[in-house]
Amino acid sequence: MSESELVAEARKAFFVMFGLMAVVWLVQAANYADDYALSREFGVVSGDVGALPHVLTAPLLHWNWAHIESNSGPLFVFGFLAAYRGVARFMGLTLLVALSSGLTVWFFEQGGADTVGASGLVFGYFGYVVVRGLFDRHLIDTLIGLVMAASFAYLLTVAVPGTPGVSWLGHLGGLAGGLLGAWLFRDRGPRGRPRGKASAPDGSPRAALHKELDDLGLL
Repeated sequence: MSESELVAEARKAFFVMFGLMAVVWLVQAANYADDYALSREFGVVSGDVGALPHVLTAPLLHWNWAHIESNSGPLFVFGFLAAYRGVARFMGLTLLVALSSGLTVWFFEQGGADTVGASGLVFGYFGYVVVRGLFDRHLIDTLIGLVMAASFAYLLTVAVPGTPGVSWLGHLGGLAGGLLGAWLFRDRGPRGRPRGKASAPDGSPRAALHKELDDLGLL
């Protein structure tokens, strides 16, 4: 991907995430005005066949303002990082993560709890960003993944069995979907030869790093 293509995709990723955040907050406003009837009607309830389609609506819904505020920052940051190399791929990833998170809750949640919230997407995007560089063999993305993993490792504490007050199953299912998405949507194309002064023997780590830096306009 050339520098101009990368910038164009990053711009599209920003507007896609801005649009998604706008939708989530507009839905929250309507939900609040209706005393959170939308969350009660379109959340994921385990074992309820009628609630199966709600795996696609539940990520847009929240239970209160604190709920949506806690999800919004990570959703935008991880979503942008997941989308900036390709919005079409990001759309497929979002669908996969929504399904993996929602279906995990639907199959395994106990007590008929009504589960909503974008945190499943947050964990899916996080998992995708952390390992994408390894599958794509992009050194810059690998470094981004390492930084994100080190900075936000605490998120994994709410994706383990028995975490009180949250749907840890939704978190775990979303994380699994993001890891799977990194493999399913990996870059299968051949690695191009770097240009000009950035060039080095084809296939060498130095060449790959220089190509990544060149794509980002850092050379």
